[in-house]
Amino acid sequence: MPKEPTRALSDVLDRLEQTAHDESISVEEVIEHLGTKSFAALMLVFSLISTSPASAIPGLTATVAVIVFILAAQMMLGRDSVWLPGFVTRRRMSTRKLCEGVSWMRRPVRFVERFLGARLTVLLHRPWLYLPLTLILALSLFMPFMEIVPTSGSIASAAIALFAAGILVRDGALVIVSLVVLLAVPIAAWQLGFAG
Repeated sequence: MPKEPTRALSDVLDRLEQTAHDESISVEEVIEHLGTKSFAALMLVFSLISTSPASAIPGLTATVAVIVFILAAQMMLGRDSVWLPGFVTRRRMSTRKLCEGVSWMRRPVRFVERFLGARLTVLLHRPWLYLPLTLILALSLFMPFMEIVPTSGSIASAAIALFAAGILVRDGALVIVSLVVLLAVPIAAWQLGFAG
């Protein structure tokens, strides 16, 4: 029998879309809706937002970089629940832009989900997780500056999204893919910078 495809990523998008109301939504509302213990889901959502058309919101890439850095640091420290500073949680996003971003993400997410599943789960535990988390910490420090180089910030966010998705669906193979992409991002950003 063929393996039933996982819907974990689509479920996260569904929950994100359900938070949409009024003209804008705060980061705190997104966190409350996704759950304060869901580090991977939160990292996935914010990194995907940063790769979608919603990234056109001024300052969003920098906000996502701060969120990702704090989430990765807390994952390394083994915290049980998410903590983010008030200046981040009070940040608001346009609901229309957010919904446009979710719609844009649905097709690629549905396609990727068909190939995901629990495998190589040993890579989802310490000490193996420290390497990609360390790279994510370093990458998030440079993400605000990547806005200068077109598409490089989106590439960085996509690499982080791959890692978060791997954790969420317990797919160690996807974590390995994210590691390769994470290592390639600085090279790609450097070349794009010179090409520009």
